[in-house]
Amino acid sequence: MAVKENVLDFTSKYGEVCRKADYIDQSLFDEYGVQRGLRDKNGNGVLTGLTNISRIEAFKKVDGKKIPCDGRLWYRGYDVIDLVKGFYKKRYGFEEIAYLLIFGELPTESQLAEFKSVMGACRKLPTNFVRDVIMKAPSKDIMNSMTKSVLTLAAYDKNIGDQSIENVLRQSLDLISTFPMLAIYGYQAYNHYDCDDSMYIHRPDENLSAAENILLMLRPDRKYSQLEASVLDIALVLHMEHGGGNNSTFTTRVVTSAGSDTYAVIAAALSSLKGPKHGGANIKVVEMFNDIKKNVKDLNDEDEIKNYLGRLVDKEAFDKKGLIYGMGHAIYSLSDPRAEVFKGFVEKLATAKGREDDFRLYSMVEKLAPQVIAEKRRIYKGVSMNVDFYSGFVYSMLDIPLELYTPIFAIARIVGWSAHRIEELINMDKIIRPAYDSVMEERQYVPLEDR
Repeated sequence: MAVKENVLDFTSKYGEVCRKADYIDQSLFDEYGVQRGLRDKNGNGVLTGLTNISRIEAFKKVDGKKIPCDGRLWYRGYDVIDLVKGFYKKRYGFEEIAYLLIFGELPTESQLAEFKSVMGACRKLPTNFVRDVIMKAPSKDIMNSMTKSVLTLAAYDKNIGDQSIENVLRQSLDLISTFPMLAIYGYQAYNHYDCDDSMYIHRPDENLSAAENILLMLRPDRKYSQLEASVLDIALVLHMEHGGGNNSTFTTRVVTSAGSDTYAVIAAALSSLKGPKHGGANIKVVEMFNDIKKNVKDLNDEDEIKNYLGRLVDKEAFDKKGLIYGMGHAIYSLSDPRAEVFKGFVEKLATAKGREDDFRLYSMVEKLAPQVIAEKRRIYKGVSMNVDFYSGFVYSMLDIPLELYTPIFAIARIVGWSAHRIEELINMDKIIRPAYDSVMEERQYVPLEDR
């Protein structure tokens, strides 16, 4: 313990030294024309590549000017709203849309059947992997647990470094298929060893969809309704891909361009997604609504809710960050198409689960938040809910624990990562290597005895 205390004393003492050494005058970023976050002052992303996998639309050009419009999202040229309409109430869509993103075309019935069979066969982990890897040193941070598992799976792959498209495709399908197991088994180990609860390790059914298997493996009795599985299936499809410019997908392409293997690439993408500014946002939405329930006396009073939201923006409530979580998006202005699609299914699930009061509260905040943000910040370009606004609420209705919210996102997004990795391998020419200008001053070396 004494050694650890010495380290803590040292880091406490020298933390300020790091701050002083690494601080850069903020005005220099403008002086050097640095587009921070790879975005200009208008929020437009720096063009770093081309993709044929998906596209986002948030503006239209009218007379040479960018005009905000209702958001649209395409997967391989298909509007995501049309894709969801195409499979909802007919079949589960995860595997079908995964096929589309990876291979570029919607599958025929026979192609889809073959693909489902292959994915089902891939839902297996190496012998004793759950016992020897997942159950050792379990963590509340399931994203870290998944990253550890992915990197360890590399040790079982004799062709880990083979960069051929056929081999990378094999590795990708294996990881897409086993991600639900890595996430849920990781949670079960944590829930048992750290929370002193019962542990259930249910094997997936190779004849069921990804959404059905997630609920089957998570629940003690393995039971779920068709509506529950369908809503989760739609959530997975809507989170599967979102352009090449998001943080974790860009990470996927950067690490791929360095020549790294599939396991290292996906581990890096997981590490990117777990951040609260990216995949962890839906957790903050749920926590914010819990805080609303604690601090607002009448949840049906719009004035009370509006007052609370104003306190959020003024950094006087919840985490005092000045944010209404789930509202606004870096790209979309008028609407996030994923959220618009999702809302109708959320209402159906809320009715089935007896959570109508909660749905009314969410709907009220959805209506009032843009007004409050516009008034407080004088932002009139439009602020709408994003897909994270309702996804956490859905997961809570599905009895999915908070620790699995971001891993569920990862279970979906690995499909997009895999498609972008393959596209990068086929088209890449050079390692992605951004530029940084140095603003340091040159100094004369001083011998140790003279310092």
